[in-house]
Amino acid sequence: MKPFKAETAPMLRLAAANIDTDQLIPARFMKEPRVPEGYGRFLLHDLVAEGRLAAPSPGEAILVARRNFGCGSSREAAVYALADFGFKVVIAPSFGDIFAANCVKNGVLPALVSEADAEALLEAPAATVTVDLASQRITAGNLAVDFAIDPVWRTQLLNGWDDIDMTLAEAPAIEAFVKQDAAARAWAEPRR
Repeated sequence: MKPFKAETAPMLRLAAANIDTDQLIPARFMKEPRVPEGYGRFLLHDLVAEGRLAAPSPGEAILVARRNFGCGSSREAAVYALADFGFKVVIAPSFGDIFAANCVKNGVLPALVSEADAEALLEAPAATVTVDLASQRITAGNLAVDFAIDPVWRTQLLNGWDDIDMTLAEAPAIEAFVKQDAAARAWAEPRR
């Protein structure tokens, strides 16, 4: 995973609450192979087909939505569809828990804002938005809002780390503990 510092891009405004993972990618498309084309071509398929939403445009990398984004089933393919289309950030007042965790595992930033700030972003006249993970700040024209993210997820995204990398970052502390524990409890060491 690539480190995430900041992203400046056009935003897709999805002025809807409770967008679930089946709306992000309908289940029938998950039987298709992800490689080589990716799942991005199925993103929001039924909402677009029904005329309830304009199709996302290439180049949009930041999605702004209302509360409870990514609710529903725990399908990681919903995040694959966003990432494969090119989205780097999803901004909303709340997320489905598993969806948010899947975002981080796939290098997509789930930026948590207040409901008032989400509405302000949805109404902002600026077409382009900047999301800075280091400062946890979103800027759209003259509008600037802060966002929250779990500190562990922030560290993972800033460094491009997965869960194993997070553990390896603690290798010196782990080694020191093992040595200290071996000295304190020599009787616990297996005989060789």
